[in-house]
Amino acid sequence: MNGDGAQAYRSFVEAVNMSPGDLEKWLRSSQSQEAGQHKDGGESVGHASGRRIVELLRTKREALSDDDYAHMRKVVGYVHRHLAQRPSGDVTETRWRYSLMNWGHDPLRS
Repeated sequence: MNGDGAQAYRSFVEAVNMSPGDLEKWLRSSQSQEAGQHKDGGESVGHASGRRIVELLRTKREALSDDDYAHMRKVVGYVHRHLAQRPSGDVTETRWRYSLMNWGHDPLRS
C-alpha cells in the first residue's frame, strides 16, 4: 500500500464511526432505506455505499484494492461535506442524520 492508500485508510476509519454490525442493523431499518437520493425507485446511493462500507470494514487492509481506496476517499468526502451542512436544532430524527448514517457516520456519536 502506498502513502496515498494509507492516508485514505486513516481518513476512512476516522470518518466512519459505526461498527460493521451497527451499520448492517441500521441499513435494515425503514429510515435508512427511505433516506438519500433514489434512482428509478431503487436503492439510494448512500444505502448501496453503506453495504460497501460494511465489506470494507471487514476486509483485511492488505486485501484492499485501488477501487476500495477510491470508495474510502468518496466516503470521507461525503461525510465531510454533509457535516458542513448540519441543520440547526435537534438532528436526532432527521433525513440529514439518516443519510450520514447510511455512509457509516452517526453525527450523534462522539
